[in-house]
Amino acid sequence: MSLKSKINFSLWCDFIERDFLEDNFQKLLRNDIIQGATSNPAIFEQSISTSDAYSQQIAMLQANDSKKIYEELAVTDIKRAAELLHPLYEVDSDDGFISIEVDPMLSDDSLATIEEGIRLHKTIGYDNVMIKVPATQAGYIAMEKLTSLGISVNATLIFSPIQAIECAKALNNGIKKSDKDTKAVISIFVSRFDRQLDDQLILLNIKPSKTGIVNATKCYYEIEKFNNKNIRTLFASTGVKGDRLDSSYYIENLIYPNTINTAPLDTINSFIKKDQFNSSVIISEEECNQYVTMLNDKNINIEIISEQLLKDGLESFKVSFKNMLNKLKVEN
Repeated sequence: MSLKSKINFSLWCDFIERDFLEDNFQKLLRNDIIQGATSNPAIFEQSISTSDAYSQQIAMLQANDSKKIYEELAVTDIKRAAELLHPLYEVDSDDGFISIEVDPMLSDDSLATIEEGIRLHKTIGYDNVMIKVPATQAGYIAMEKLTSLGISVNATLIFSPIQAIECAKALNNGIKKSDKDTKAVISIFVSRFDRQLDDQLILLNIKPSKTGIVNATKCYYEIEKFNNKNIRTLFASTGVKGDRLDSSYYIENLIYPNTINTAPLDTINSFIKKDQFNSSVIISEEECNQYVTMLNDKNINIEIISEQLLKDGLESFKVSFKNMLNKLKVEN
């Protein structure tokens, strides 16, 4: 994709599943459509619960507890993804990454998050693996420590510029302490704002499906102010629900310099069919601020909504993780 060389924009795949890794994933890589991948507890719950590709390994691991079984399954997939992505990483160390998230139950425990991040990174054994850490107070501490040890980090569940700044501070400090070329991405969640607010905005005669992009752009500006080439903004939660918007809406409107967009397969397929890879017109920082002020005047407080979305996001990942472990217990 020419946008990589022009503005350092990358498209990553927000999906991992064992059969997919051996087929379409490799096609996407060969055709230079994607340059990396991401995973989260909800993705693994879906993959492990719906695919027969895991049955044999689950049966072999029956003597273990459910979290051990999950980790063995996830590590196997992440290792394979890292192996497939490593040639790209060797050519361009900004890309070629796959991420694995720490246990979401540890989101308020910095020491446990650090310990699990180190253990997972060592177990997987590939330097193009990012440890995914939620952007909580404990998470900021863990991000700084992990990057200082040379472990690349994907900061996740960022909904506000305040979170983006705290992540960038922690990652910037950690990377500066590292004796390696440590990389980090800051995952800004986009579409959930619009799903939360669009019906209300329509009633107020305000154009819908803009809040997520404006908020993401504000976060992008804050991250870029740190001027650290090893930290990139990653736009996540870019799939579209319903038929109000074009499937690739959140990719097409967030093609900014030095960024990544991680998207579901359907969204990626919709985007590449258009064969139009032009950089987006970036909303100015002043326009972003004016938009937020306008919402505040309408009694819509973005900070409060951001806090609720973070709470909901953490809970959603915890529920997915629990559901998966419970299912493995039943099979165990």
